[in-house]
Amino acid sequence: MKFGLWYTAVGPFAFPDRATELAVSAERAGFESLWTGDHVTVPAGYSSVYPYSDTGRMAGDGAVPMGEPLIWFAHVAAVTSRIRLASGVLVLPQREPVLVAKQAATLAVLSGERLILGTGIGWLAEEFEALGADFPGRARRHDEYVAVMRALWSEPEVDFRGEFVHLRSARLSPRPASGSIPVIIGGHTEASARRAGRLGDGFFPAKGSPEELSHLFDVARRAAEQAGRDPAALEFSVHDPSVAEPEAREQALARWRDMGVDRVILSPPTFDPDRLVEFVGRFGAEVISRD
Repeated sequence: MKFGLWYTAVGPFAFPDRATELAVSAERAGFESLWTGDHVTVPAGYSSVYPYSDTGRMAGDGAVPMGEPLIWFAHVAAVTSRIRLASGVLVLPQREPVLVAKQAATLAVLSGERLILGTGIGWLAEEFEALGADFPGRARRHDEYVAVMRALWSEPEVDFRGEFVHLRSARLSPRPASGSIPVIIGGHTEASARRAGRLGDGFFPAKGSPEELSHLFDVARRAAEQAGRDPAALEFSVHDPSVAEPEAREQALARWRDMGVDRVILSPPTFDPDRLVEFVGRFGAEVISRD
């Protein structure tokens, strides 16, 4: 089992000294990956419903500092050597895809190909509006943008004519030596599961009971088969705060293993910097080193 730590560029960890401390501590403790969310802007008074809270509102109502994922990863990549850097998730359709491909490729090269690009379609209409982006067409844009990026990472010269992107003899350098960057699809619906199966290297539903996620994993696998892809190659990640609690941990991990989950991602149980670094070290000693 691989273990990731989520919301790592949030609050005090959006700033350099604490970001460095957390990243170095997580790597030393044996965490496989650092994950962080993505919002360029959260307009005050938004009316869109946040899908990951019973209140429909983000924690802190969007006023908490949150570093831009790829730039934050560049900082922590320079002070670590093994831990992977995962966007969970980048709201891809509100960005220009050729620029994202360039940024991601540069970060992959500089970090020794430790980048995992988690992508999703987003939920905050007001943010799209602030960025001049297309909210109604975001699902179609997302899928086309993934295809564009993969072509730019793998081919020396790209001709592409889609619904939204037209490229002629486009070149991108440097490119990842492997010719690819893992793309993990975020979301918690059947549509996101089908998207993961059709075009993702993995699937990260950020919420859901084991029963709900088992169904979504099956949906993703069927979509992979229908697309002529190997369903066994899909990597499944889950978010489970209970794994941070010693009394619930073993049962939760056994359940996820039985479901074929590859990675469990923990939310920080605290955003107090000293207490979180202490938790990371303790979890590494009690769980990761014995797993």
